[in-house]
Amino acid sequence: MAPNPTIMQAVEQLGYRVTVGDVAAKAGLDVNFAQRELLILASEAGGNLQVAESGDIAYLFPKNFRDVLRNKFLQLQLQEWWQKIWRVLFYLIRISFGVVLVASILLIFVAITILLSSSSSDNNGGGGGDRGGGGGGFWFFPTNDLIWLFYWNHEPYYQQRARSSGQKPEMSFLEAVFSFLFGDGNPNYNLEERKWSSIAAAIRNNRGAIAAEQIAPYLDNLGQGYTREYEEYMLPALARFDGRPEVSPEGQIVYHFPQLQTTAIERNSEPVGAYLREMVWRFSHANSGQMTLAAGLGAVNLVGALILGNLLTKSAIAGTFIGFVSAIYPLLLIYGIGFLSIPLIRYFWIQWKNSKIESRNLERQQRALLLNKPDANLQQKLAYAQEFAAENVLDGEDLAYTTETELTQQELEQSAKIDAEWQKRIGRSDN
Repeated sequence: MAPNPTIMQAVEQLGYRVTVGDVAAKAGLDVNFAQRELLILASEAGGNLQVAESGDIAYLFPKNFRDVLRNKFLQLQLQEWWQKIWRVLFYLIRISFGVVLVASILLIFVAITILLSSSSSDNNGGGGGDRGGGGGGFWFFPTNDLIWLFYWNHEPYYQQRARSSGQKPEMSFLEAVFSFLFGDGNPNYNLEERKWSSIAAAIRNNRGAIAAEQIAPYLDNLGQGYTREYEEYMLPALARFDGRPEVSPEGQIVYHFPQLQTTAIERNSEPVGAYLREMVWRFSHANSGQMTLAAGLGAVNLVGALILGNLLTKSAIAGTFIGFVSAIYPLLLIYGIGFLSIPLIRYFWIQWKNSKIESRNLERQQRALLLNKPDANLQQKLAYAQEFAAENVLDGEDLAYTTETELTQQELEQSAKIDAEWQKRIGRSDN
């Protein structure tokens, strides 16, 4: 069984020596799941277990554990290859919509030019050849315009500026067409992960003991009436991070998370937002010029398709090219209509979606503001929670057992350690 990629990434980010609580908090994972996956990773990647005298366990991994796993599991190799291939494929998919737009415009206007030239020849007889060539004047502008658009957003200046400032280069026009049509993905694709990571960070910043109000700003749907009063919304957090409720003498409830109190390395408080803020959807990350050009070419494409349809109904030309265009004309018309209607529908959908997001953000923000001026009841709860607050750092000096060395050697070291402790105590008693 291949190790979990999320666990592997968390181990790397935490410096290759971790506890279950470290990984669960970093990735926002269920504690039991994190423990099981850490054991699998340690077994498959040659990791070591360091058991403290308190019974807590730290996991130590070699920094090249990905290489070890890559040589061991074909699945990981395939995943890495597929990620590289998918980046190329997705780029090709993105630019394909811009290519199709350009090809559609070229096809439509070439067909229009041929049909107009043929019509002009029919009306003026054989002597109209020069004026028929005048149709080329109609074709000349689109040709230059389409060639120009390929270079319009590829000036070296913006690329050099992006590289010098460390920013991501702007997307090309062909990519901007896809962005204009479909946007750039869900900005909150990892919202669930961010939610649980933020909750875990808030718990750890408070040394493993909190009141429900301290993580309410990271939750939705707290319920109404008794459900909210009895803090049932805390149950998922308790189950996920192996927490337990503690009741004060006054009947107030606080929550204690022993697993998140144990860490492999002493760390400063993690930065975490005051509340879980969902990102609003953007119509497109393309700049205004790119979107204007995309919309303009979409309009040109649709108008051209309508003109072409009118000409095809009046023309009797039976050439191979015109026959092909006539056969695919319904597709050209559908593409032209869809190119403008999809972004329009998406625009109104985004407005509706963002109004919901802003409402949820405002509700969470209001809960966070309550912590700035806690009432007497909340102050009592926060004070009682501090009675359970603690931090257990496994620094490696009080280890009872580790898989890094042979058991016999550890027993000798432990025996020498015990003898030294007894000699120290005997010396104190003699004095």
